[in-house]
Amino acid sequence: MIDVTILGSTGVIGRHALEVISRHPEAYRVVALAAGRNAATLAEQIRAFRPQYVSVADEKAWAALRERLSGWSPLPDIGIGDDGLVEAARHPSDVVVNGVVGARGVRPTWAAVERGATVALANKETLVAAGDLIMALAATRGARLIPVDSEHSALFQCLLCGRPEEVERYILTASGGPFRTWSLDQLRHVTVEAALRHPNWRMGAKITVDSATLMNKGLEVIEAHHLFAAPYDRIEVLVHPQSVVHSMVEFRDGAVMAQLGAPDMRVPIQYALTYPERAASTWARLDLVRMRELTFEPPDLERFPSLALAYAAGRAGGILPCVLNAANEVAVDGFLRQRLSFLGIPRLVESVMEQCTAGPPKTLDDVLAADLWARRTASAMLEKGGWSD
Repeated sequence: MIDVTILGSTGVIGRHALEVISRHPEAYRVVALAAGRNAATLAEQIRAFRPQYVSVADEKAWAALRERLSGWSPLPDIGIGDDGLVEAARHPSDVVVNGVVGARGVRPTWAAVERGATVALANKETLVAAGDLIMALAATRGARLIPVDSEHSALFQCLLCGRPEEVERYILTASGGPFRTWSLDQLRHVTVEAALRHPNWRMGAKITVDSATLMNKGLEVIEAHHLFAAPYDRIEVLVHPQSVVHSMVEFRDGAVMAQLGAPDMRVPIQYALTYPERAASTWARLDLVRMRELTFEPPDLERFPSLALAYAAGRAGGILPCVLNAANEVAVDGFLRQRLSFLGIPRLVESVMEQCTAGPPKTLDDVLAADLWARRTASAMLEKGGWSD
């Protein structure tokens, strides 16, 4: 029996992970859950999986959860806020699934790695903000990071076909988002509603906007650099609208290994939980005959400069990827609240990056301080306005 902790249990990744676990009750036991403010869904999860520890975002969510669990026994221990989230990661378990969105996922990943757990990682911001430190800690503590993002899971699987020194290119695929064919002039008039209509995937608001700007792919480039010790000049992005080829690896002899599948996050989640085994599933299978065609094209960095910013931050290294990520979170929030235009997102991020003078982080506290600085700087810039076209 494998004990599992799920961070972000009421989100897309968390709900899919629990669905996978529910189909293998003989193999997995849920011991801890961490959620945000969705007390109704969390209460249902507690009744179904009986964890020993849970965490919620704040006191209001705590009160709502206690009310919904009135008469339920045994009540789990309940933590609150970011400290509760970290405590969930520290709770004894074999695997921690981190599906938290944004930089809030950094501290719990650190806590899980610190105790030597296996981390099924869907929180790409962890490695963007603190990749050097996290990977060094994992090596010291014997922790293992298994990617859950479909693209990194695909690379992880393709790399089983050869040795790292034999790899020539790591090829990440991107759907291109809802605005792949839009002109620069059309992009000046993007609405929030349009940005949230992803053509292939159902995700949360923040990651959906990141997919539309291609910042999500940029963050994945930085994550791939850390996960696979991949040089940036060997990491390539190709736009693949069908979202069938999740990523590819080209080896030095010219052979290209690709991982294909239906756009279903349950597949990489299950693989992360069962690795190195492959469990049977009833998920929808890919019908290549019906697909008819698979197309690829280079990304347009003029229309989607966020990808170029991520490459620049990654190559610069140090604290800049952390600053990029934090500024982007503020910018996306501003866009979702209609205080910033779609094209204003990368402009604001670039302006914050240009003001960064901090050196490389030596500790996790350095990372958290840089994250806070970038958020405050981006928020102050946003308050001044002038970011709409």
